[in-house]
Amino acid sequence: MTESFQALVVDKTESSFSVAVKPVTLEDLPAGEVVIKVAYSSVNYKDGLASIPNGKILRTYPFIPGIDLSGIVVSSTDERFHKGQQVIATGYGVGVSHFGGFSEYARIPAGWITPLPEGLTLKEAMIYGTAGLTAALSILALEDHDVSPDKGKVLVTGATGGVGGSAIAMLGAKGYSVVASTGNAEAADYLRGIGAEDVISREEVIVGASKPLDKQLWQGAVDSVGGDTLAAVLSKITYRGSVAASGLTGGTSVPTTVLPFILRGVNLLGIDSVECPADLRQKAWKRMASDLKPSQLENLVDREVTLTELPQALEDILQGNLRGRVLVRLS
Repeated sequence: MTESFQALVVDKTESSFSVAVKPVTLEDLPAGEVVIKVAYSSVNYKDGLASIPNGKILRTYPFIPGIDLSGIVVSSTDERFHKGQQVIATGYGVGVSHFGGFSEYARIPAGWITPLPEGLTLKEAMIYGTAGLTAALSILALEDHDVSPDKGKVLVTGATGGVGGSAIAMLGAKGYSVVASTGNAEAADYLRGIGAEDVISREEVIVGASKPLDKQLWQGAVDSVGGDTLAAVLSKITYRGSVAASGLTGGTSVPTTVLPFILRGVNLLGIDSVECPADLRQKAWKRMASDLKPSQLENLVDREVTLTELPQALEDILQGNLRGRVLVRLS
């Protein structure tokens, strides 16, 4: 394939910085065993950081960001994949150290690719994207530690974000009683619409944050915030309950003590979707296509954009102006 196609290219020199849709060719793409015609990508906070000069995500330029993509295999030198196969690529170096999904074509290492599971379309896979995968891995980890729908409420922090919204929708689909925490009071109806039973302010979560142990409120939590929020959540988890933590928008320092762990047996479960092993990744995607799949998955979508509309969406996610997922339609 020698003809050019369109991609969003971020470039930086000593004197300039640009984010623009430009023509590129297959020869411009980095090495990989599988060439994919990209159908959809999505907008994540990390993509927003890649689109600004001081985002501290990219190390080389010019670069095509986009940490998520779904599409159809055009060619493969790896026997695990074949022409015409529908696939997903998230995590590893995609969109960070290796050109990503904001391009009509991508060339990806075979080990980074997951076959699209039965029960999902390429579009639905990107409604989930890395955020949905992170939420699903959080739920799997909570289940492994005996969190279940019949044992009490589950808190989701950062509820209007990608991970939070996906977690609410999937937990709701499984019959959990979900409490959504948000800093956006106007989002209450939206959060109830995607599966939350109760909506509380983030201030209600943080109140009493200085206490190492507080009133026991939730059997489990999906936390994408970190910082003081995570410390407060840990103090309010029921005996032998668990918190799946995956984010740091509230800071990297967690001012807590050992008391939740040694007096209540609380489990703090770290969730990583970037280097997640292939077998666990495939297990999560299959669950996302079956029992964890919300009946109204598209309710998670804020809007759908083209490459030319993408720069504004990247700015919006950095400014916190999104409520739900933004899909990028490539073909």
